[in-house]
Amino acid sequence: MEEKIRTASIDERLRQADTSPELKVIMNGDQLIVHGPVDLDVLVAAIEGSVAGGP
Repeated sequence: MEEKIRTASIDERLRQADTSPELKVIMNGDQLIVHGPVDLDVLVAAIEGSVAGGP
């Protein structure tokens, strides 16, 4: 389950960065560097969906 949460969290932040010029997301090894606003409601929904088995 931990891997699903990790993957969903990273994927959603990258998706948000693709649609928001204010958000910069950089993967650096095991670190995720995030600069800018993150829509937490959407992030939480993505994580919930991954745990529940959603898309």
